[in-house]
Amino acid sequence: MNGADIMVKCLEAEGVKDIFGYPGVAIAPFYNSVLDSDIRSILVRTEQSAAHAASGYTRAFNNEKPGVCAVTSGPGATNLITGIATAFADSIPLVCITGQVKRELIGTDAFQEADITGACESFVKYSYLIRDPEEIPRVFKEAFHVASTGRKGPVLIDVPIDVQQATVKNFKYPESVEMRTYKPTVKGNAVQMKKVIHELEKAKRPVLCAGGGVLLSKGKYEVLSFIEKHNIPVVTTMMGISVVPTEHKLCYGMVGNNGKPYANRAMNEADLLIMVGASVADRSVTQPDLVTKGKVVIHIDVDPAEIGKNASSNIPLVGDARAIFDELLGMDYEADYSEWIHTLDEYKKSMAVKRNPNPEYVDPAVFINKLSHAMDKDAIYIADVGQNQIWSCDNVCIREGKFMTTGGMGTMGYSIPAAIGAKLRRPERQVVAVCGDGAFQMSMCEFATARQHDIPVKVVVLTNNYLGMVREYQHYTYHDNYSVVDLSGNPDLSKLSDAYGMKYVRLENMKNADKAIKEFLDSKESCILEAIIDPMDLVK
Repeated sequence: MNGADIMVKCLEAEGVKDIFGYPGVAIAPFYNSVLDSDIRSILVRTEQSAAHAASGYTRAFNNEKPGVCAVTSGPGATNLITGIATAFADSIPLVCITGQVKRELIGTDAFQEADITGACESFVKYSYLIRDPEEIPRVFKEAFHVASTGRKGPVLIDVPIDVQQATVKNFKYPESVEMRTYKPTVKGNAVQMKKVIHELEKAKRPVLCAGGGVLLSKGKYEVLSFIEKHNIPVVTTMMGISVVPTEHKLCYGMVGNNGKPYANRAMNEADLLIMVGASVADRSVTQPDLVTKGKVVIHIDVDPAEIGKNASSNIPLVGDARAIFDELLGMDYEADYSEWIHTLDEYKKSMAVKRNPNPEYVDPAVFINKLSHAMDKDAIYIADVGQNQIWSCDNVCIREGKFMTTGGMGTMGYSIPAAIGAKLRRPERQVVAVCGDGAFQMSMCEFATARQHDIPVKVVVLTNNYLGMVREYQHYTYHDNYSVVDLSGNPDLSKLSDAYGMKYVRLENMKNADKAIKEFLDSKESCILEAIIDPMDLVK
């Protein structure tokens, strides 16, 4: 066997079924060895999409195992960086494999050489450059362990072509991992958990803010059971949407500068704020000192570096959200928050945002609400970046399914390859990507990937012929002095759909919205639904 054979055997030992990538000479030995395996290779049309597809793939199945992508050296590897950074910002577990030039050529500016481990240093949880083929099994075992434990994230493995070609006499995949400096905390501190219960007993106005870490820990059931048991109101960050069903009586929506006004008010007026798996970033908490002032703050996170980083906390609790709330469920206390719940319900009624849409166009807020209600209960809704993302966050209805987007990096073009990955992993689920006409054009080439591998994708395109979110910023900041946001020259999506062998549905206003949505969702083949929205529409 050679090093490439060993790499494939390592993936097989980890239960990998699919990899996303783009070949080149420096990764050719690996892809040659994959041919002798049951592992399926999915050829994307640009390397960034390999990471996005791998992200959608693992997120669609609760991040059980890291998604895997493999690309060649040089430009192949550098094209992958944005996808890696996107996963890192949202703590998505990936194992990213890159080919590299021969060991003897490293550092010589050889053809298609790039210091990818150095370039990705701030965007990976850990990285490896394998110089000894005998180290391949250990490195792969560690990579999968690191990516999928603690605060999850992408791990990079850079493998020179001659390491892939080198003969390896024996193969034995490690049964366990021993890393002296990496031992993430899972179980919460018992004393700190008693403090949590004590504060909940004293509180009159508690609020739990659920972040994406709840979903990453697979702790959705435990958190939902806890808040239902004690009648605790919940708000979410963008990445925490779908922790609690949208129409749950205790759910008050997304917080932040694009969130629900009543969700933000709930956080501001709470006397106890419990943040779970939330990084307290600027988009969700724009003024952390004001939000945390005059209240007890409990911050629960598996990553100790997140606690206190952006907002001070009175009770830090390090550990896995699922494990912690499983323990908290067994710790009873008595409290009555009914008056607080009544107040929040009144806020929800009185502070609801009222839109005045142009009837000549599709109202994106109403359309997204209709679409999500028409989707299957366990469907996967994937929002891209831009106005479409904010309208989705504010109006989508998630019941038993998933809401996926890129929150930390905000990478345009994420939704289509992520939808391909999600549908490949969960073919029985309904998967819908929603994007604007700007983001759409960043990854529409991936329709060829879907077509080649027979992956039926459903994509909604909200067309306004603008980079809408930037135009909206220029509207408020520069008083309608627009610069480089006009998307004139957009492709004819009816012809594009035909070129890729896809069904096409067009919706120009809300009169036939229900009919168009039904036709779109009922299609067994890949389908684009283009909704024409007012170019001057605003998310707020």
